[in-house]
Amino acid sequence: MNSWDFQPPPESTLGDRQVALESTHLQHQRIALLVTGSIAAMKAPLIARTLRRQGADVVAFVSQEALRYTTIDALEWSTTNPVITKLTAAAEHLSDDNPFSAYLVAPATYNTINKISNGIADGVVTAALGSAIGRMEQGKTQILLAPTMHGSLHNSILTESLQKLHQMGVGIIPPQIANGKNNLPAEKAIACAVCRAVSSSSLKNIPILVTGGPTPVPIDNIRRLTNRFTGKLGTCIAEELYLRGANVKLILGQGSYLPPSYLPQQIVTTYDEYLTEVMKELQQQRYRVGIFSAAVADYQPEQVFPGKIPSGGAIQTINLVATQKVIALVKAKFPELGMITFKYQENISHEELIAIAQQRLRQGYQMVVANRGEEQVELGAQVAYLVTQDRELQKVIGKDQIAKAIVDYLETTTRSIEFDC
Repeated sequence: MNSWDFQPPPESTLGDRQVALESTHLQHQRIALLVTGSIAAMKAPLIARTLRRQGADVVAFVSQEALRYTTIDALEWSTTNPVITKLTAAAEHLSDDNPFSAYLVAPATYNTINKISNGIADGVVTAALGSAIGRMEQGKTQILLAPTMHGSLHNSILTESLQKLHQMGVGIIPPQIANGKNNLPAEKAIACAVCRAVSSSSLKNIPILVTGGPTPVPIDNIRRLTNRFTGKLGTCIAEELYLRGANVKLILGQGSYLPPSYLPQQIVTTYDEYLTEVMKELQQQRYRVGIFSAAVADYQPEQVFPGKIPSGGAIQTINLVATQKVIALVKAKFPELGMITFKYQENISHEELIAIAQQRLRQGYQMVVANRGEEQVELGAQVAYLVTQDRELQKVIGKDQIAKAIVDYLETTTRSIEFDC
């Protein structure tokens, strides 16, 4: 642990209860956070803050049992709104004057799940959910549950209730299973589920494949040839698509960066495995768009040495041969797939980089994302140019912003396209 010099923290422009925005996926969205009587209710203030980081306005409805594990003050501080603990003449459970975009029950206990499945509305939480179901059936709101209970309570009664609610249209957030319990997922995973539920993006439910990271080639059973790319950009793109409701799948080469566990993903360890998984995924699922940001190996050893080449001996000669171009193979076999590809260069001018990207674009790709190593060194952040046939050249700085720009482009170009998924 580092030592502390006992100096005060630098001043911040954020007020005491304000949060730093991570995204605007829940901006202008009013979210009801319904908290029930589980020990996991202690995490409700953290869930509220995480929702607010996505732009949400959060109002907490809390059962009396839940107040054994959290407090009104903690929830009011974290939501910046009055906490609803009982129903009054204002009919808080109806929320007619200011309706909610989504109702999130987190944690959702055995008792509460079975009650709402059977139409029981005997408290502030269940009454609010009774009204919410009516709104959901009219297409006016979304309901999500985060089931949280000991494994012995996950019986046939609970399963039947969950299946019934799911068939009605209630979203069930998969629990984090550990030590014989259905635990609450991480706060970010819960917030992402809400983002997906309320998304109005044209990419919602559209299958999109994203690749990223290095694709090493083996020299022997121990050593590999690889590159320094981490896969963070591919992960940022996949996460942005996920938040907007796309049915995204990330194929990521194993590197130094780990994607969040809630993101649908497949980790591959070699070039051969990468090629196999990409082709298999495209054959099994009719993807509409493929975003190929993986740093694919251009060369591989002509021969992989068995076992481990002994250390300290004579230097082995390793003959390298070119690998197959995965994007070319994909384009030939899946011509209907919309494709976004990436081109990284060094020791060339900006004009030469764009000329190379435009040459690739003429091969029939939807977009080429081009960048030079020199610009990244100069600015300390990744700089990319989005090269397309139908738009002016767009310069974007930073992985998060590059991901958003790519997804924004897809969103606008898919509005006029009818997807048969």
